[in-house]
Amino acid sequence: MASTEERLRTLVAENLEVDGQPVNVPADLNVSLTDAGVPSMDFVAFAKVIVREFDVPLTPDECADFSTLKDLAAYIDSQAA
Repeated sequence: MASTEERLRTLVAENLEVDGQPVNVPADLNVSLTDAGVPSMDFVAFAKVIVREFDVPLTPDECADFSTLKDLAAYIDSQAA
């Protein structure tokens, strides 16, 4: 099974775009969605994707509050434990 970080990277690639292009996410996930250029309105839909995929509680505001996608992956792992 893929790690949480790998699954999160895939979900970003499959569900988020900036100016019609896939979001460029570094392999180490040390980027926030905001810094990657994702519009805040997309956080609502992406938070729903995360909730559905990982079965964890997450609001759009919480999704936007994570400093990096790596932090979001750590949160997901902590909720699954």
